[in-house]
Amino acid sequence: MTIGEEIKQKKFSSEYEKALINLIFTSNWLSCMQQRFFKPFGITPQQYNVMRILKGQFPGPASVGMVQERMLDRSSNITRLVDKLIEKKLVTRCENPNNRRMQELRITDSGMAFLENISNSAPLHQYFETLTEAEASLFNEMLDRLRG
Repeated sequence: MTIGEEIKQKKFSSEYEKALINLIFTSNWLSCMQQRFFKPFGITPQQYNVMRILKGQFPGPASVGMVQERMLDRSSNITRLVDKLIEKKLVTRCENPNNRRMQELRITDSGMAFLENISNSAPLHQYFETLTEAEASLFNEMLDRLRG
């Protein structure tokens, strides 16, 4: 379905306006699909993002600031996200022995198993499989260029 059909708009002032509206609409659609995907696991997409960052640092720790810098949604409340993951025993937090003001985060073994369970459920990138590999590559180049 085209963006015009989706939002019941026949005309756009330009292809640039149409592209902007299409990108915003599709971004929101993907966010909804992610929310639905993660709901049965009891986590949010932002919590999943934190866990993936920590998995990338494994077995070493990551500072809260480093995790915040790497997040896809940088406006997220990192402290609250981490607290929820700690409650679920998916992540640990401890003081840095060299700098007591800095906290270190680590993914737990159960956090690693949890991520494995999620990745075995269905690929998160499944919505892009309607594109060829070359189209996905071009799409990535275009988005990178858009952000400049």
